[in-house]
Amino acid sequence: MNTTSDLTFLSQLEPYEKRGFVPEGMNWADPEAVKSVYSLLLARTINSVGELEKWLLDRSELEAALSQEGAVLYIRMTCQTDDTKSAEEYKNFLQTIIPVVRPLEHQLNIKYLEEKKNFSLNSTYAIYNRFIQTEVELFVDKNIPLQTEVDLLSQDYQTVCGAMTVFFDGKERTLPEMGKFLLETDRDLRERAWRETAERRLKDQEKLDSLFDEMLKRRSQIAQNARFPNFIDYQFRAFHRYDYTPRDCKQYHQTVEEVVVPLWKEILEKRRQEMKLERLRPWDTAVDPLGRSPLKPFEKIEELYSRCQDIFGKMDSVLGQQFAQMVKEHLLDLESRKGKAPGGYQSTLDEARKPFIFMNAVGVEDDVWTLFHEAGHAFHSLACADQGLLKYRHGPMEFNEVASMGMELLASPYLDYFYKPEEKARVNQSHFEDIVFTLAWVATIDCFQHWIYEHPSHTNTERKEAWLKIHKRFGGDIVDWNGLEEEHAFLWHRQLHIFEYPFYYIEYGIAQLGALQLWLNARRDAKAALNNYKKALALGGSRPLPALYKEAGIRFDFSADTIIPLMEEIRKEF
Repeated sequence: MNTTSDLTFLSQLEPYEKRGFVPEGMNWADPEAVKSVYSLLLARTINSVGELEKWLLDRSELEAALSQEGAVLYIRMTCQTDDTKSAEEYKNFLQTIIPVVRPLEHQLNIKYLEEKKNFSLNSTYAIYNRFIQTEVELFVDKNIPLQTEVDLLSQDYQTVCGAMTVFFDGKERTLPEMGKFLLETDRDLRERAWRETAERRLKDQEKLDSLFDEMLKRRSQIAQNARFPNFIDYQFRAFHRYDYTPRDCKQYHQTVEEVVVPLWKEILEKRRQEMKLERLRPWDTAVDPLGRSPLKPFEKIEELYSRCQDIFGKMDSVLGQQFAQMVKEHLLDLESRKGKAPGGYQSTLDEARKPFIFMNAVGVEDDVWTLFHEAGHAFHSLACADQGLLKYRHGPMEFNEVASMGMELLASPYLDYFYKPEEKARVNQSHFEDIVFTLAWVATIDCFQHWIYEHPSHTNTERKEAWLKIHKRFGGDIVDWNGLEEEHAFLWHRQLHIFEYPFYYIEYGIAQLGALQLWLNARRDAKAALNNYKKALALGGSRPLPALYKEAGIRFDFSADTIIPLMEEIRKEF
């Protein structure tokens, strides 16, 4: 729908509240101008609780405006990675603005901690205080250039992946477009499509491996500079994980291996038998096992917009109105095209307090689920827009993903807008299979990341061997990779979180368990489940993680006590 040329309007969105502190016409590309506004906050004298609270709101206004500038530049860059101007503007922001801002943010944090000793703030600031204290503890001046270098390497990853296309059946196609051929019943066609895609990825295998090595080196140094024994402990602290530890994640891995992987093996064995195959190959795992033609939920991207809008409106009038407003304001870019970065995301434009959804739709079943998912994030952003502090307008990641995965399951009863009754049943079963796979894949990726950063001096060969061993542990050997050893060894290159957001993946497993609890609640009382979900979203990040789960009517727990009964409920769906 949108292209780089028509995304300029994002910079002109009206603020949610009229600015009272940040100058109008601020030049965010000028480091001296940015520095001068921060200096005003640093120099301000505070004489009362009211003045301290006003100072916090002014700080939030400044941070929201700067955050939105970065978000707009990132959106433009990912929407067209081969656009030189967009790439340079984003690169300039990373290189010249963020390094200036990071030490100034630290100084503001120090000032706040000193000022609050003189005034008694109420308990609503408890989560904010904890956040600021952690930020101060983590700050190391010499990490600023290293963090900038990692950000630039992440941009390089986006550029490399965005440029990947293949010429297939007479047409140049993006890799997301190639995915729809894996749904075709013609096995030879699926194999050709899979091989072409995998071979294209392998062409950049050395480049991606090298990029990751550079990221790993800098991240290890960042942790060392901050006096942490390894990057794992540093990143857990940087992610403000107060309610679970790396040991809890390893327990999740163990439980998934014992409980989820056997169910995943059952699902794939049933698929193998239904397809009458001796062994499943990588191109056999997405196609309908009964040989039914791939479902085509929509032909034109406009149908995806309009039908999802109808679904959200049927669920809840407010959700329907919010999505309709997003469509009206062009706050979505959904269609796959050459030069567009991979994947999908929702980015909050913090000053306007509005969401933007990015994805790569090609007209397949997964596109519907992806838009449900990203819309859940968008509804979360809108639900907590009234929170005064910017920090409270962003929830913890483990609950943010409940917002998105929960929306997938809460919206699933309304798939009639896309499918006939028999198709709907087929889609829902497929989705539960994907949930089981997701829980196992999350364990795979998270376990692999733990290995990487527990062995920061590893060689590429050792990394390859570790990946294969870990992938096998969580069911990766169910599929036959014979003759595809290189493709298998570098399968992890597809997972952008490993490159760009290290250790941001366990959240999907934790949140999937929360979403499944929402699903069970909705089966008993759909209206109450949705109301609890919305109440929890409105809290943003103003409560501890377990309290957010409780408000949604679910438990924050990813132990065997939660996983085992949920898998028993899912098994009934097959």
